[in-house]
Amino acid sequence: MKVALAQINTVVGDFENNVRKICSFIEQAKRKHADLVVFPELAVTGYPPKDFLDIPAFVGHNLKALRDITQQVSGIAAIVGFVDRNRQSYGKLVHNAAAFIQDRQIVSVHHKSLLPTYDVFDESRYFESACSIAPVQFNNYTLGISICEDIWNDEEFWMRPLYETDPIEKLISKGANVIINISASPFTVEKHESIRLRMLTHDAKKYKVPFIYVNQIGGNDELVFDGSSAVINAQGKRIAQAAAFGEDLIVVDLENTATQVVPQTFTPIETVQKALLLGLRDYVVKCGFEKVIIGLSGGIDSAVTAALAVEALGSENVMGIIMPSQFSSQGSVDDAVQLSKNLAIDYRIFPIKDLFDGYQTILREEFRGLPFDIAEENLQARIRGNIIMTLSNKYGYLVLSTGNKSEMAIGYCTLYGDMNGGLALISDVPKTMVYELAKYMNREKEIIPQETLSKPPSAELRPNQLDQDSLPPYDILDSILKAYIEEAKCIEEIVRMGFDETTVRDVIQKVNRNEYKRRQAAPGIKVTSKAFGSGRRMPIAHKFTGE
Repeated sequence: MKVALAQINTVVGDFENNVRKICSFIEQAKRKHADLVVFPELAVTGYPPKDFLDIPAFVGHNLKALRDITQQVSGIAAIVGFVDRNRQSYGKLVHNAAAFIQDRQIVSVHHKSLLPTYDVFDESRYFESACSIAPVQFNNYTLGISICEDIWNDEEFWMRPLYETDPIEKLISKGANVIINISASPFTVEKHESIRLRMLTHDAKKYKVPFIYVNQIGGNDELVFDGSSAVINAQGKRIAQAAAFGEDLIVVDLENTATQVVPQTFTPIETVQKALLLGLRDYVVKCGFEKVIIGLSGGIDSAVTAALAVEALGSENVMGIIMPSQFSSQGSVDDAVQLSKNLAIDYRIFPIKDLFDGYQTILREEFRGLPFDIAEENLQARIRGNIIMTLSNKYGYLVLSTGNKSEMAIGYCTLYGDMNGGLALISDVPKTMVYELAKYMNREKEIIPQETLSKPPSAELRPNQLDQDSLPPYDILDSILKAYIEEAKCIEEIVRMGFDETTVRDVIQKVNRNEYKRRQAAPGIKVTSKAFGSGRRMPIAHKFTGE
C-alpha cells in the first residue's frame, strides 16, 4: 500500500480555497499512484478555528466542504480532518474528527479522544471526546486513525501521562497494524527532534507497527506549524520525512519499509528563523496586508525585525522609519540608515525633537520642580508610536513592533509607544537569542551593521542611557526568565541555580507586575515552550511573589 502524506497550509474559515487545495493534493497523490492520501487535523476548517466553532454556520460550511471533497475522491482513498456534529444527547456540540473517504463515500468517521487543555490549547472548550474507538479496514491493512493529542499519552514514554486512557493502545488491541495520526502540532524550538520523533519511534517499536504522522504547516495568528511529517517503520526507523516549514507531498510504500531517508537537519537558531519567517509571511498574507512598516532605532531588535521582514516579504514591501530625538546618538541614526541600505528598503527620517519640546512646553507648569524621569522617557516612545501608527493608517501598512521577550517579560517597553503594532514579531525571542539570530543572518555577508551588534543596548531616552543601568546582563536575565516563565521554578529553586537572590526577586517582581502591559500587546509568534499570550494566562491583580 502506497500512502501519500499531504502536508498543507490552510486558512481558518477559507473553505473554498481549503477545498481547492485538498482536491489538488488528492489529484497529485493519484498521479504518484498512491492508494491513500492523508491530510492534517481540521484541514477543512483550518487550525485553530477557536470560537468560530460556536457558530452553527461555520460548522455547516465545513460539512458542506467535506461533502464537496468527498465527491472528488475516486481511484484513491483519503483521510481528511474536519469538524463533525455530536449526535449524542449530551456533551459539546461538535467533535474534532477525521473522515475516511473512498469511492465518493465517507466510509467511517473517527473522533479525537484526548482534548488538550494546556498551554495554547483549549479543545475541551469546544469538542466532545470520542464515544468509541475503532480501526478501519483498507487494502489488507487495519488502519488505526488517530488525531494529534491521541498519540501523546503513552505511559511508558511520559513520566506523568495527562489522561487516564491511551487511544493508541485501544486501537492496537482492536487489531490496528498501521497507526495514522493527523495533527496540527505547533512549533517550538527543538520540539521535533527532541520530543516528537523520540515519541513516535518509541511507540512504533513498542507496538511493532508503522506510524504515519501528518502535520500541517503554516502560521495562524501566534502559532506556527512546522510540518515535518514523518513515517516510522515497525522497527522504529524513520523511513520518510516531509519538508520542514513548507508544503509537501511525499509517498511511502508500506511494502518497502526498509527505505531510509536523509532528513533535513537544522540548528535550533535556523529553525527559529524559519518559524519566524513563516509566521510573519502567513500573518501578513492571511490578514490581507501587503506591506509592513517598522520603526528603526539603530538597535539590534529593530534590525533583526527588519531583516526578517525583508526575507519573508521582499524589500519592496518593507518601510523603515527612523525617528531620532536629541538623545539619539549619531551612530544609532547612521546604523539605522546603513541597515536600510543593506536591506534595500525604503526609509524615512522624522526627527522628534520639536514634537518632544512642544509637549514639554505644554507641560512645563504642571511639571515645574519635578525631575526628568520615566514620564519624559515614555513620552518620546509615544510620540514615535503616534508617527508610525499614523503612517500605517495613511498607507495601509501593517506595523511590526520590535520588542523582544526579555523586554516584554519585565515591562521594559512602553504602552502606546514602542508596543504599538499589529504583530510583535520577536516578542517570544529572548534578547540573547536576538543576537544569535543577527549573527546567523550575517553568516554570508553583513546585513545587520557590525556596530549594531557590538554596541551596548540602549533605549536612548535620556543622556548616556544603557539597558544595564537598570537591568542585569542579558545572559543572566534570560536565564532567570527561562527558569521562571518556561520551567515554572520558584525563587528558591532559581537561586540554587547560582543566581543572586536580590536580582532574582527583582526580576520576578517585574515579570509579575507587568502582566497588564502584556495583556495589551500585539500578538507575537510563539517559538519557545512558553510564550506570553494565550499560552500563559496570568491574573493582572494578584499578590503572588514567586516564592
